[in-house]
Amino acid sequence: MKRALLIVATVLVIASAQAQIVDPRNVMITNVYVVEGSEEREAVLVNILIRDNTLELVSPDAIPIDESVTPVDGREGYLLGRLSIGESPSFIILNQNPAENFDVLLDTDFYTIFAIHDGELFRNNLFAVNEAERREVVNEGWRSYTPPPMALPTGYLDTSKWNRWESTYVDGIFIAGVVLDRMNWLSQNNASEQQVGDLALEEGGEVRGFRVGAVGTLNFEKPWIYTIFGATNAFDKGFEIERQDSFALFDYRLDIPVFENINLSIGKQKEPISLERVQSMIYNPMQERSSVSDAFLPSRNVGVVLSGSALDTRMTWAGGVFNDWLDTGSSIGDSSTQFVGRVTWLPLLTEDESNLIHLGLGLRYSNAKEGVRFITEPEFNKSPIFVDTGEFAADSLDQINLEAGWRSGPYWVGAEYVLSKVDSPSEGALSFDGYHVFGSWVLTGEMRRYNRKSGVIQAFPVARSVYQGGKGAWELTTRWSSIDLTDKGIDGGEMDILSAGVNWWLTPFFNVNLNYRYIWNNRDGLRGESSGFTTRIALLLE
Repeated sequence: MKRALLIVATVLVIASAQAQIVDPRNVMITNVYVVEGSEEREAVLVNILIRDNTLELVSPDAIPIDESVTPVDGREGYLLGRLSIGESPSFIILNQNPAENFDVLLDTDFYTIFAIHDGELFRNNLFAVNEAERREVVNEGWRSYTPPPMALPTGYLDTSKWNRWESTYVDGIFIAGVVLDRMNWLSQNNASEQQVGDLALEEGGEVRGFRVGAVGTLNFEKPWIYTIFGATNAFDKGFEIERQDSFALFDYRLDIPVFENINLSIGKQKEPISLERVQSMIYNPMQERSSVSDAFLPSRNVGVVLSGSALDTRMTWAGGVFNDWLDTGSSIGDSSTQFVGRVTWLPLLTEDESNLIHLGLGLRYSNAKEGVRFITEPEFNKSPIFVDTGEFAADSLDQINLEAGWRSGPYWVGAEYVLSKVDSPSEGALSFDGYHVFGSWVLTGEMRRYNRKSGVIQAFPVARSVYQGGKGAWELTTRWSSIDLTDKGIDGGEMDILSAGVNWWLTPFFNVNLNYRYIWNNRDGLRGESSGFTTRIALLLE
């Protein structure tokens, strides 16, 4: 009898230990139903992420986590309570559906398997996910350097994804995205028409981007991460007009862990400079990058980047060497070589990371063997060129990029400045520059994530998607940008743009947004003024 009691007691102790949550401030609860009140809705299983005692995300999709978060199995329980993103959680999880069994509400003490109020844990009968299952949801991938567009928030280690494949040596998932635009011009004065022609002829719809690819791991002891993305030339901005390829790769990259928090990235990739440039276009607050980034800083190049973090990931660094000989078909000696570096620092970071200040410095040097040309549209993809230096010979190009930003909960404001100094054999020392200032307010309260290992602001979580009965995530944005491409004998023009926009993420993978822009263009002795807006639909497969 004593032996039997001892066995029972041992089993109870083990079970209790398994159910114990070490840190209720950092928990991910999987497989729970959200009770929608009296309205009849189709039940949807969701995952709930609590980080630093704050409700961060509610999503039906798998949520990548790191080792600081404990995953627990919600056992398909029913959640009743308050789910307010950015606040301390207060809810209970019941083991039966109260809509089907009213006794659940009469005796919550008996039916409750988990209870938390204002972040304080009162009851836990849920079991922590075992180590083998945990490895399926822990994101062990990107360490230091930011992946290319649409690679985040990809859970390429999530075994539940239907578009994932696995083998002994290689794992990965297929990824795709399409961006559809409709451009409408609202006004144009006579000076603007003399500068760029009749803008009404540029109206219409287009496929702004159509991209497909794969991201995954090569399964060494420390996995290598590969990325391959391609698109058609006709659909993607940035491809050379004279190229006739029906399909081209714009990302092919291998990320190799060298030491802890240090990565080596090899292949065609983004140069590590400028917060706006390194971030994905999909997750930037405005539809298009500023005219400053578009004119001065290249999108992608072929090269090698070494990157990492320091000071408990409050500082990041990245440096690389680039040469586009693979894309141009020229020899390395005939193609321009670039040396690029970026450093970021968080001088302010609260304990819960809801309030931070970001600072960044980027440097870029090119021997400019292929000459220099600064050119850009007015932050409309379907538009004529508004400012253009024309191509001219140069002995060297030196660029500096300054970044600053403040994020506090759903608010995010920031600015960037780019200075480009050119040593021209015909004009001597030339200087061109520009800046932009932007602001973002997520009306529904979600907070954009900050990647401390790469020094970038990422997408904000969609707390309640429309298919969960929610209203999605709504964001208001604005930006002022200014660029000066005139110096000495180079008259490229000056341009100022005031923009405003609204973003609506119906789900984490479905976005509808609208951007309005008013443009002042000083060129050829004229002051052109024009305005217009673009409506965009973005669909992602991740």
